[in-house]
Amino acid sequence: MNKQMLLEIVHEMKPVDLSLYYPKGDAAAFWKRALSSGVLQADISEIRAEAVRLDGQSIPEMSYTLFSIYSRTGSRLEYERVYFERRRRLNTYVFLALLEPEHPEVLEKLEDILWAICDEYTWCLPAHLPADHNAADINRYIDLFSSETGFTLSEVLLLLGERLSQLLRSRIHHEVERRLFRPFLENGPYDWETARHNWAAVCAGSIGAAALLSVEDPAMLADILLRTERAMLYYLEGFGEDGACLEGLGYWNYGFGYFTYYSDLLCSRSTGRLDWFNQEKVAQIARFQQKCFIDGSHVANFSDSVPQVLVHMGLSHYLAEVCTDVERPPSALRAPYTEDHCSRFAPAFRNLIWTRAGKEDEAWRAASYYLPDAAWLVSRHVSEAGSFGFAAKGGHNAEPHNHNDLGHFILSGRGEIYASDLGSGEYTADYFGAGRYQYDCNGSQGHSLPIIDGQYQLAGRAFSSTVLHASAEENDELTLDLTQA
Repeated sequence: MNKQMLLEIVHEMKPVDLSLYYPKGDAAAFWKRALSSGVLQADISEIRAEAVRLDGQSIPEMSYTLFSIYSRTGSRLEYERVYFERRRRLNTYVFLALLEPEHPEVLEKLEDILWAICDEYTWCLPAHLPADHNAADINRYIDLFSSETGFTLSEVLLLLGERLSQLLRSRIHHEVERRLFRPFLENGPYDWETARHNWAAVCAGSIGAAALLSVEDPAMLADILLRTERAMLYYLEGFGEDGACLEGLGYWNYGFGYFTYYSDLLCSRSTGRLDWFNQEKVAQIARFQQKCFIDGSHVANFSDSVPQVLVHMGLSHYLAEVCTDVERPPSALRAPYTEDHCSRFAPAFRNLIWTRAGKEDEAWRAASYYLPDAAWLVSRHVSEAGSFGFAAKGGHNAEPHNHNDLGHFILSGRGEIYASDLGSGEYTADYFGAGRYQYDCNGSQGHSLPIIDGQYQLAGRAFSSTVLHASAEENDELTLDLTQA
């Protein structure tokens, strides 16, 4: 799309209002119904339990010592634990302020954490900053979490409106423009704008969504959307026509989730003129989640993916509404409010506004899939004897969040895993550095693979498999040539 066409669409956009989230823009009526809604009771109870946990606690400090640990040791956990605890605090008080507007002390706590986040040295994580960065140009860097933070604050501004003080609203506008919009327009292009994985969707999607919510200048909004739309094209190039996310289901939830949150706001504001979900490839990606589960909550957890996954019901129900053949997940797989250790606002909020009452199966139905672009075979078998799952993969050893795992397979029966994938390890500097394949969860030594004369598989695009035969019809079969692995 060219800039002129985009500018014309932007000029015709209606002003931003709460109808983006609520029927007829009636927020009070929505939250009143939510309090008595059976489908949201677990989420609301968990939010209130978090508020009880936080009661009496001060906002955790983000000290220099914590910030510098990564550069000194390569460990991310210490700083990120505090960073994400602050985001959990923000989310909890936003949701309580919406659910219980009659309690002024909740709004006071919310304003305090909003102010504290505006005070942070950077919204980026230390692991995502150059080692030689300096304070003078800190705001030129944009990563996943700085983008998410800007999106979150823009949504909070719209959701709470004049209930927040004028000074705080002005401060948030200033910080989002200073840390997100201006750097994006003046310092790019960023490497992630042409990434074919989750970074493009999360960073560009968050910036685009924040702009759709808060940028009033049509020319500036068009400039931002032009860049975000290009980044989304690159993100989609990372998928084959089979819709498989090579990074695994966890990163599908993350990247495709933010792609969806952005796309929904874009479609709404453009009154349907800009709708990514008109594309069959996007709909095919939306069907990926239901193809990953092999037995209960166990999934085909190739790459840096955990063995068991719970789902964002809001995202899942939304996709089931806008795309054909997307199945609603079993309700037992609902991710609780505290499940996301990163405390991301966008999915947590949409679990409340997008989850719909309805009927779904108690468990995933039996199904088999062969995903030819990914070279994955995934099988769910259900019989009187119980449920059984199998997954195997080909591909190459330069995939996003790659493991050297060509020919690897997973086998489960009646909820027990017999041949497993270890999943992802703790993210450290070395985990993404020279020592990556010394970790058993990443190297072929930790997978269901042959080791010949002590030789492990090697990393790189040249180390690949060839599919000789694949079937997911009467029999589930995958035959690979691994001589180039």
